Amino acid sequence: MYARVVNFTGVKDLDAGITFFQEKALPLLRQQQGFRGATASVDRSSGALAVLSLWQTADDRQASFDALRGPREEARGVMGGDATVGNYEQAFVEVGSPPPGPGAYLLVTPVSMDPASVDENLELFKATVVPEIKSSPGFRGLRNLINRQTGEGMTGTTWNDQASLDAAIEAAKLRRERAAARGVTFGETSIREIVAGEMR
Repeated sequence: MYARVVNFTGVKDLDAGITFFQEKALPLLRQQQGFRGATASVDRSSGALAVLSLWQTADDRQASFDALRGPREEARGVMGGDATVGNYEQAFVEVGSPPPGPGAYLLVTPVSMDPASVDENLELFKATVVPEIKSSPGFRGLRNLINRQTGEGMTGTTWNDQASLDAAIEAAKLRRERAAARGVTFGETSIREIVAGEMR
């Protein structure tokens, strides 16, 4: 599975952006070959909106990007702000009970590593970190995205409420020390709310 993340920053009207995603972008995404789902999340404190879309193949992802160029520009006109795009492989995903959905808290952590160490780090993450996260109260989901060519990626975990989110943030601080010893570096963590979407 392949992923695209479109990050809109400096958004002037988040509600207009959410409505655009629900009423215009999502129906268009459903029409694209290889579409496997999309979600929108927001950080109201910083005026950010992110759209994650999933695709069966890298070619499907690229074809949809070209086909939706016009709607992306329309979205910027509706809500304001600037857009950046990241392309990734979905390394793995875990879904809790209940699964992630609107209203859930999303914790996104950018990561970077030597491309040669991607497979080793992913295996260690699956074996040691994922079980810890899944067993935490309030867990609803985990998704790991990676660009194998650059070594850049992100991990998103989804939580049921503020208390479980806060606990996850504290637990992550300890795990970062272990990962740093393997050459993994971390970007600034983003706390978001899932506002809309569907996964197949």
